[in-house]
Amino acid sequence: MNGHLSSVLFIAWAIAIAVCDCRNRRIPNALVVIGFIAALMCAVLRHNPFGISFYAALLGTAVGLIALLPFFVIGVMGAADVKVFAVLGAWCGMQPLLGLWVAASLAAGVHAATLLLTSRSRIPALSGRRATPTFELAGRRSTPYAACLTVPAAAWVALQFVTGATT
Repeated sequence: MNGHLSSVLFIAWAIAIAVCDCRNRRIPNALVVIGFIAALMCAVLRHNPFGISFYAALLGTAVGLIALLPFFVIGVMGAADVKVFAVLGAWCGMQPLLGLWVAASLAAGVHAATLLLTSRSRIPALSGRRATPTFELAGRRSTPYAACLTVPAAAWVALQFVTGATT
């Protein structure tokens, strides 16, 4: 497996995550597991699109999981979002995670604000742990956060792929 193939594999996984999240607001565990196994295999074979080692992939997984787990525990983030961020850590290592998290949070904020303004919805008061998301629109969690996480990462790899292919 070469670097180009692993880049295409990562981008395909990221797009699949984004499509599932945007369409269904659900991400199949099988898709998360496939991404994790692919990330580890690419790291073992030293053909990771981010150029990281197996050890760095494991460390990135742990950091990704630990970073977002508290948000799941307090009920403001879904389990799939946390798992996807952990798999992103397996793909890219821990260094880019903060930047991806910031990009995803900004995109999610813009998405949520746009939905609030266009639908004239209101955010219910935050009080304790809820069984429902912070706000819903048409009975669905309104912001596909996993898509917000994977799209910037896929764009980053695609940009590297295109610029590397032209230079």
